[in-house]
Amino acid sequence: MNDIEVLLPHVKKDAKLDSKSHLHLLPELADLNNCNNTLYFEARRHEDLYMWAAKTPNGPSIKLHVQNVHTMDELKMTGNCLKGSRGLLSFDKGFEETEWGRLTKEVFTHIFGVPPSARKAKPFIDHILTFSILDDKIWFRNYQIMEKDPLQPNGPPQTSLVEIGPRFVLTPIRIFEGAFNGATVYSNPEFVSPAAVRSAINREKGSKYGSRKDAQEQRSERKEARKRPEDELAVSKVFA
Repeated sequence: MNDIEVLLPHVKKDAKLDSKSHLHLLPELADLNNCNNTLYFEARRHEDLYMWAAKTPNGPSIKLHVQNVHTMDELKMTGNCLKGSRGLLSFDKGFEETEWGRLTKEVFTHIFGVPPSARKAKPFIDHILTFSILDDKIWFRNYQIMEKDPLQPNGPPQTSLVEIGPRFVLTPIRIFEGAFNGATVYSNPEFVSPAAVRSAINREKGSKYGSRKDAQEQRSERKEARKRPEDELAVSKVFA
């Protein structure tokens, strides 16, 4: 969240929300801060992260699952950009192929596009925010625009891109008509919650344990069946 705050110099950060069930309070908080776009991060079970991107107060709002998060401190990349500078937005052509893609592109343009008159915004454009669709997921990357070749600083101008960070992957879950509520406009039929994935893995582990115990019982039963009946004329019986 701090990395995204650095990328957007016009944001206003608020404190934690008391409960996940009080999402109807977010449009009021946005109105008190004179904001018409809202990003809300929702953490569950200390390991799952969800992000809401909404237009307040009338909607729409998009709920996304955040995966593969790599922060700026973690990546240690060579790219750098001016703090407070504006960035170009680059969207994959895949956003134009679906209804939910076009709607998501419009919402992200409003949220991540820094207006020229924004507070604390510098009059420079030195990085590109890239949104790409692959495997029905949205991949976010941040690149610095370099005008010169680092190996030849005195040579001719040569534009290149160097990744800065952060990077993450978003999986769309639902799109609602209103701000954090309302009718469902789009629902991703292929999305499986991480909790369901973990429970399926645990069930598979449990089934492996159960099949192993059944095999042990069957093996012991076969051993009992193979035992010969006790002979009445055995030495231990005759000379007991």
